[in-house]
Amino acid sequence: MAKENLKLDSTTEERIKEAARAVFIKKGFNGTRTRDIAEEAGINLALLNYYFRSKERLFEIIMFETMLGFMQQMALVFNEESTSIKQKVEKMVDSFTELLLREPNIPLFIMSEIRNDATGFLEKLPVANMVMSSVLVKQYQEAYKNGKVKEANPLHFITNLMALVQFPFIASPLLKKMGNMSDPMFREFMLERKQIIPRLIGLSDK
Repeated sequence: MAKENLKLDSTTEERIKEAARAVFIKKGFNGTRTRDIAEEAGINLALLNYYFRSKERLFEIIMFETMLGFMQQMALVFNEESTSIKQKVEKMVDSFTELLLREPNIPLFIMSEIRNDATGFLEKLPVANMVMSSVLVKQYQEAYKNGKVKEANPLHFITNLMALVQFPFIASPLLKKMGNMSDPMFREFMLERKQIIPRLIGLSDK
Protein backbone atom coordinates (compact mmCIF):
# COMPACT_ATOMS: atom_id res chain seq x y z
CA MET A 1 0.00 0.00 0.00
CA ALA A 2 1.43 3.38 -0.99
CA LYS A 3 2.13 5.71 1.87
CA GLU A 4 -0.03 8.47 0.37
CA ASN A 5 -3.05 6.14 0.51
CA LEU A 6 -2.60 5.52 4.24
CA LYS A 7 -4.54 7.93 6.36
CA LEU A 8 -4.05 8.27 10.10
CA ASP A 9 -7.32 7.91 11.88
CA SER A 10 -8.01 7.59 15.58
CA THR A 11 -10.70 4.94 15.07
CA THR A 12 -8.30 2.67 13.18
CA GLU A 13 -5.56 3.32 15.72
CA GLU A 14 -7.85 2.34 18.61
CA ARG A 15 -9.01 -0.77 16.72
CA ILE A 16 -5.39 -1.84 16.28
CA LYS A 17 -4.66 -1.24 19.97
CA GLU A 18 -7.72 -3.21 21.08
CA ALA A 19 -6.75 -6.07 18.78
CA ALA A 20 -3.16 -5.98 20.02
CA ARG A 21 -4.31 -5.99 23.63
CA ALA A 22 -6.48 -9.06 23.02
CA VAL A 23 -3.72 -10.96 21.20
CA PHE A 24 -0.93 -10.00 23.60
CA ILE A 25 -3.03 -11.03 26.62
CA LYS A 26 -3.82 -14.36 24.97
CA LYS A 27 -0.38 -15.19 23.53
CA GLY A 28 2.13 -12.96 25.33
CA PHE A 29 4.82 -10.87 23.68
CA ASN A 30 6.97 -13.73 22.38
CA GLY A 31 4.01 -15.73 21.06
CA THR A 32 2.48 -12.85 19.12
CA ARG A 33 3.22 -11.97 15.50
CA THR A 34 2.32 -8.62 13.97
CA ARG A 35 0.32 -10.60 11.42
CA ASP A 36 -1.83 -11.99 14.29
CA ILE A 37 -2.65 -8.45 15.40
CA ALA A 38 -3.44 -7.29 11.86
CA GLU A 39 -5.80 -10.23 11.37
CA GLU A 40 -7.50 -9.57 14.72
CA ALA A 41 -7.97 -5.90 13.76
CA GLY A 42 -9.20 -6.76 10.26
CA ILE A 43 -6.51 -4.72 8.50
CA ASN A 44 -3.48 -5.50 6.38
CA LEU A 45 0.04 -5.70 7.80
CA ALA A 46 1.24 -2.57 5.97
CA LEU A 47 -1.37 -0.44 7.72
CA LEU A 48 -0.45 -1.81 11.15
CA ASN A 49 3.24 -1.10 10.50
CA TYR A 50 2.41 2.41 9.30
CA TYR A 51 0.65 3.20 12.57
CA PHE A 52 2.98 1.50 15.04
CA ARG A 53 6.25 0.60 13.23
CA SER A 54 6.99 -2.57 15.23
CA LYS A 55 5.60 -5.21 17.55
CA GLU A 56 7.88 -3.91 20.33
CA ARG A 57 6.51 -0.38 20.04
CA LEU A 58 2.89 -1.58 20.06
CA PHE A 59 3.54 -3.90 23.01
CA GLU A 60 5.14 -1.09 25.00
CA ILE A 61 2.08 1.10 24.42
CA ILE A 62 -0.36 -1.66 25.42
CA MET A 63 1.59 -2.65 28.54
CA PHE A 64 2.10 0.96 29.59
CA GLU A 65 -1.58 1.82 29.17
CA THR A 66 -2.71 -1.37 30.94
CA MET A 67 -0.33 -0.92 33.87
CA LEU A 68 -0.82 2.85 34.10
CA GLY A 69 -4.59 2.42 34.18
CA PHE A 70 -4.19 -0.22 36.89
CA MET A 71 -1.85 1.99 38.94
CA GLN A 72 -3.95 5.14 38.49
CA GLN A 73 -7.08 3.38 39.70
CA MET A 74 -5.14 2.09 42.69
CA ALA A 75 -3.69 5.53 43.40
CA LEU A 76 -7.13 7.20 43.33
CA VAL A 77 -8.37 4.87 46.06
CA PHE A 78 -5.12 4.90 48.05
CA ASN A 79 -5.04 8.72 48.13
CA GLU A 80 -8.57 9.35 49.39
CA GLU A 81 -8.20 11.51 52.49
CA SER A 82 -11.63 10.72 53.94
CA THR A 83 -11.51 6.90 54.00
CA SER A 84 -9.90 4.50 56.46
CA ILE A 85 -7.45 1.75 55.53
CA LYS A 86 -10.28 -0.80 55.73
CA GLN A 87 -12.52 1.27 53.47
CA LYS A 88 -9.70 1.70 50.94
CA VAL A 89 -9.07 -2.04 50.91
CA GLU A 90 -12.77 -2.78 50.44
CA LYS A 91 -12.91 -0.39 47.47
CA MET A 92 -9.78 -1.88 45.93
CA VAL A 93 -10.99 -5.46 46.37
CA ASP A 94 -14.37 -4.60 44.90
CA SER A 95 -13.09 -2.72 41.84
CA PHE A 96 -10.30 -5.16 40.96
CA THR A 97 -12.43 -8.23 41.48
CA GLU A 98 -14.98 -6.79 39.05
CA LEU A 99 -12.23 -5.88 36.57
CA LEU A 100 -10.71 -9.37 36.69
CA LEU A 101 -14.10 -11.06 36.40
CA ARG A 102 -14.45 -9.18 33.10
CA GLU A 103 -10.85 -9.79 32.00
CA PRO A 104 -9.52 -12.80 33.93
CA ASN A 105 -6.36 -13.20 31.83
CA ILE A 106 -4.92 -9.80 32.76
CA PRO A 107 -3.07 -10.89 35.97
CA LEU A 108 -1.18 -13.73 34.29
CA PHE A 109 -0.36 -11.51 31.31
CA ILE A 110 0.96 -8.70 33.51
CA MET A 111 2.95 -10.98 35.81
CA SER A 112 4.51 -12.89 32.92
CA GLU A 113 5.47 -9.81 30.94
CA ILE A 114 6.72 -7.88 33.97
CA ARG A 115 9.13 -10.71 34.70
CA ASN A 116 10.41 -10.58 31.13
CA ASP A 117 10.13 -6.78 30.82
CA ALA A 118 10.86 -7.16 27.13
CA THR A 119 10.73 -3.42 26.37
CA GLY A 120 11.95 -1.97 29.67
CA PHE A 121 8.63 -0.18 30.18
CA LEU A 122 8.77 -0.55 33.99
CA GLU A 123 11.34 2.24 34.13
CA LYS A 124 8.71 4.60 32.73
CA LEU A 125 6.03 3.84 35.33
CA PRO A 126 5.90 6.13 38.40
CA VAL A 127 5.16 3.15 40.66
CA ALA A 128 6.91 4.41 43.80
CA ASN A 129 5.26 7.84 43.74
CA MET A 130 1.79 6.47 42.96
CA VAL A 131 1.70 3.83 45.69
CA MET A 132 4.47 4.15 48.25
CA SER A 133 3.84 7.88 48.78
CA SER A 134 0.07 7.44 49.06
CA VAL A 135 -2.28 8.36 51.90
CA LEU A 136 -2.83 4.64 52.50
CA VAL A 137 0.86 4.08 53.22
CA LYS A 138 0.92 7.06 55.61
CA GLN A 139 -2.17 5.68 57.36
CA TYR A 140 -0.53 2.28 57.60
CA GLN A 141 2.65 3.74 59.07
CA GLU A 142 0.57 5.62 61.64
CA ALA A 143 -1.32 2.43 62.49
CA TYR A 144 2.01 0.67 63.05
CA LYS A 145 3.20 3.43 65.40
CA ASN A 146 -0.05 3.09 67.35
CA GLY A 147 0.31 -0.68 67.60
CA LYS A 148 -2.73 -1.43 65.42
CA VAL A 149 -0.70 -3.46 62.90
CA LYS A 150 2.32 -5.63 63.62
CA GLU A 151 4.33 -5.50 60.38
CA ALA A 152 6.37 -2.32 59.94
CA ASN A 153 6.86 -2.50 56.18
CA PRO A 154 3.67 -1.45 54.30
CA LEU A 155 4.91 -3.21 51.18
CA HIS A 156 4.03 -6.54 52.82
CA PHE A 157 0.49 -5.27 53.34
CA ILE A 158 0.17 -4.11 49.70
CA THR A 159 1.67 -7.38 48.44
CA ASN A 160 -0.82 -9.40 50.46
CA LEU A 161 -3.71 -7.32 49.16
CA MET A 162 -2.69 -7.70 45.51
CA ALA A 163 -1.98 -11.42 45.89
CA LEU A 164 -5.28 -12.20 47.60
CA VAL A 165 -7.22 -10.62 44.73
CA GLN A 166 -5.12 -11.78 41.78
CA PHE A 167 -3.95 -15.27 42.69
CA PRO A 168 -7.38 -16.98 42.38
CA PHE A 169 -7.63 -15.73 38.79
CA ILE A 170 -4.11 -16.93 37.96
CA ALA A 171 -4.86 -20.32 39.54
CA SER A 172 -8.49 -20.51 38.41
CA PRO A 173 -8.16 -23.84 36.48
CA LEU A 174 -6.77 -25.51 39.60
CA LEU A 175 -9.32 -23.91 41.93
CA LYS A 176 -12.21 -24.84 39.65
CA LYS A 177 -10.98 -28.44 39.57
CA MET A 178 -10.45 -28.58 43.35
CA GLY A 179 -13.87 -27.12 44.08
CA ASN A 180 -15.69 -28.77 41.18
CA MET A 181 -16.77 -25.30 40.10
CA SER A 182 -18.31 -24.17 36.82
CA ASP A 183 -17.52 -20.66 35.53
CA PRO A 184 -20.68 -19.18 37.17
CA MET A 185 -19.77 -20.93 40.44
CA PHE A 186 -16.25 -19.51 40.28
CA ARG A 187 -17.73 -16.04 39.77
CA GLU A 188 -19.83 -16.47 42.90
CA PHE A 189 -16.76 -17.72 44.76
CA MET A 190 -14.85 -14.56 43.82
CA LEU A 191 -17.77 -12.32 44.80
CA GLU A 192 -17.76 -14.02 48.22
CA ARG A 193 -14.07 -13.20 48.55
CA LYS A 194 -14.86 -9.48 48.39
CA GLN A 195 -16.14 -9.80 51.95
CA ILE A 196 -13.48 -12.25 53.09
CA ILE A 197 -10.25 -10.56 51.91
CA PRO A 198 -10.32 -7.59 54.35
CA ARG A 199 -10.62 -10.11 57.18
CA LEU A 200 -7.80 -12.25 55.82
CA ILE A 201 -5.39 -9.33 56.05
CA GLY A 202 -6.53 -8.37 59.54
CA LEU A 203 -8.96 -5.57 58.76
CA SER A 204 -12.17 -6.97 60.21
CA ASP A 205 -14.25 -4.67 62.37
CA LYS A 206 -13.77 -5.19 66.08
